[in-house]
Amino acid sequence: MAPATTRQTVRLTTAQRQELQSMLRRTTLAAGLARRARAILLLADGHSVSAVGRTVAMQRRHLYKWMDRFRDHGLDGLSDAKRPGRPPVFSPRGRGASGQDRL
Repeated sequence: MAPATTRQTVRLTTAQRQELQSMLRRTTLAAGLARRARAILLLADGHSVSAVGRTVAMQRRHLYKWMDRFRDHGLDGLSDAKRPGRPPVFSPRGRGASGQDRL
C-alpha cells in the first residue's frame, strides 16, 4: 500500500532557504522557532508530513498550521503571535512599573 500524500507542498526561494538554514545555525534562536524552521526545510525537500512530524516531534495538525502560515506570511509567519495577557508587573530593567510603590 502506497503512503498517503498531501497536495500541500512548500516551495522555497533561494533566499528563504538560506535564511532558514542560517536560523538553524544560530545558538540564541528560540527552540520553537528552530523546530518550525527545520520542519519547513524538510517539507520543502519533499519529505512526507508524517516523517517530518516524527523527526521534529510535532503533530500533523500543527505542521499543517505552520505550513499555511508560512505560505501566507513567509518567514514572518513562523514567529509566535502576540498573546493577550496581564501586563508585566516589573519592567525588564529591574525597576518597578510606573505608579507602584517600591518595597
